[in-house]
Amino acid sequence: MSQRENLERIQTQPKLYVSLQCSEPFEAKNKIYMEKSKVLVVGGTGYIGRRIVKASLALGHTTYVLQRREIGLDIEKLQMLLSFKEQGAQLVEGSFFGVQIPFLSPSFISFLQGRRLKGRIPIPFFDHQSLVDAVKLVDVVICTMSGVHFRSHNILMQLKLVEAIKEAGNIKRFLPSEFGTDPSRMDKALEPGKVSFDEKMTVRKAIEEAKIPFTYVSANCFGGYFAGNLAQRGTLVPPRDKVAIYGDGKTKVIYLDEDDIATYTIKTLDDPRTLNKTLYLRPPENILTQLQLVEKWEKLLGKKLQKFSISAKDFLASMKVMDFTEQVGVGHFYHIFYEGCLSNFEIGEEGKEASALYPEVRYTHMDAYLKRYL
Repeated sequence: MSQRENLERIQTQPKLYVSLQCSEPFEAKNKIYMEKSKVLVVGGTGYIGRRIVKASLALGHTTYVLQRREIGLDIEKLQMLLSFKEQGAQLVEGSFFGVQIPFLSPSFISFLQGRRLKGRIPIPFFDHQSLVDAVKLVDVVICTMSGVHFRSHNILMQLKLVEAIKEAGNIKRFLPSEFGTDPSRMDKALEPGKVSFDEKMTVRKAIEEAKIPFTYVSANCFGGYFAGNLAQRGTLVPPRDKVAIYGDGKTKVIYLDEDDIATYTIKTLDDPRTLNKTLYLRPPENILTQLQLVEKWEKLLGKKLQKFSISAKDFLASMKVMDFTEQVGVGHFYHIFYEGCLSNFEIGEEGKEASALYPEVRYTHMDAYLKRYL
């Protein structure tokens, strides 16, 4: 086949591009790559969501961020959304809740619904359609709505998003809000913390029953919540004198810089190897025992910390005096630091490991992460 015939063949393929180095033979230097997906981020002002937006823009994706009508007077969220817009993101309005208008009678609302005044007045009837309209703008939807009980807990709200994606019918991949422990492995988790995993599995079931293409991201432990404080409860900064060690402190835990989580997430969007699979984030240098993490901090600090151990029995006993929200979080802590739920299994056919797929990502090691706390 001639060079001209080969180029014409490539140009007829949808959404494919070719770049040539004319000084070199055609076969040696042509590079074919897929057009990058357009992305909608739902929950873009959250802890991980804002990083997802940043990474999506940095990696060249056309990026939309859902601006929820119920933002109300939350000036910080609004300012963040406007900053995304300045960086190149596009804001699209949508709502999960609806805005009630107390002075409208039910009969008048029915009249408005019959007249199809979509977009002119924010009543609950139009909320589903606002999500469908937003979804239709893109190829990929990433949801980062909070699943943490001491913040807002919105996991099951994603079922509304699943319905919108199903109706829109154009989405090539959906990444629901997970980004932690793989819920499919937590069917025997402690109550009441099991509720988080059960709800995520409810969302997974809805996704798969609707035959929506997906990637689940298991990002393990966010550095800001688990590494920066050496996994100490009740604080977000590392201790400088004494440190609690869970059991013998030798259980393997996986820590991630939040920006790296976002980068790996965006990397996977157009990768066929991760379609309908779980992406596990296990950068090898960040698979550490608690004692190894403490040792890194001691080296930076230039001193040894006094260590005291908390047995599994005492740890579980401490839950009895806690409220529901605290019990959920402490139960998860138990599975991570005593049972090793993040690292006590091999990745099978159902998943892929991120650092192996994307070795070009220079992820942050935990000693470098801890330096910011000096």
